[in-house]
Amino acid sequence: MAHIVDKYVNPLTDFGFKKLFGEEPNKELLIDFLNQLLPAHHQIEDLEYASNEKVGRTAADRKAIFDLSCRSTSGERFIVELQKIKQNWFKDRSLYYTSFPIQEQAEKGEWDFELQPVYFIGILDFIFSESRKEKNIVHHVELKDQFCNVFYDKLKLIYIELPKFELGVEELTTHFDKWLYVFRHLSKLSDRPAALQERVFTRLFEAAAIANFTPTEMEAYEESLKVYRDLDNSFKTIREEGLEEGLEIGREEGREEGKKEQARAMARMMKQSGEASDKIGQYTGLTQAEIENL
Repeated sequence: MAHIVDKYVNPLTDFGFKKLFGEEPNKELLIDFLNQLLPAHHQIEDLEYASNEKVGRTAADRKAIFDLSCRSTSGERFIVELQKIKQNWFKDRSLYYTSFPIQEQAEKGEWDFELQPVYFIGILDFIFSESRKEKNIVHHVELKDQFCNVFYDKLKLIYIELPKFELGVEELTTHFDKWLYVFRHLSKLSDRPAALQERVFTRLFEAAAIANFTPTEMEAYEESLKVYRDLDNSFKTIREEGLEEGLEIGREEGREEGKKEQARAMARMMKQSGEASDKIGQYTGLTQAEIENL
């Protein structure tokens, strides 16, 4: 594999994301990041990681594999997903994923059905088609009635559209701005900027330093980086060939074929890089049979 010249890990790779936010020694990073998104009454003091693989209540139910799953000491459940490319049914998958921590709260015997809050946080390296003209980077979604009053406040979905964040390091004003800057630019930095001097970012840069990786971690990161770059190049190629335009403004037939061809191209790249079929299916929406036939 090619020698890595970057100083810091790319947090948008599968390895980098889980290295920084999915390991017990670094959970303060995840807590700090999540607290920028959560309301004051659900701020996290501590959390514990849960298994990222969930199976339905019956053998016939589908399996779900989350990027990160955790629970705060006060009971809130969190699913954190990093999504590199557009997926036809990503919003549907978000809701499906939230059904697992909801069902897991069921108690045997007498139970009054009281539930603890469930949060889904989607970190997106793309922009939803319907919000392309909006400036809002973060979307908070919850159940409301016909008068737009909150009907149920214990289920929240939060989506972050990273490509909309364009501030330079000298323009960072809030703590959340700094986190978004890290996601967008960490792997391109050669040194820690003066704007990122808080203690939590000191810990972040220590954990992100590629020079501190073990040989096993280095090998895993190189493979993850290859998958990330293959997906990125594939997506850029598809967009340059006009399929993205076909998705947005083309005839209905063109839109559907464009979606399908985009999914097949992504699946081919992931398959060639050795990704598991179930993960390819999650990213592309293709069936296992379609993946096997590529």
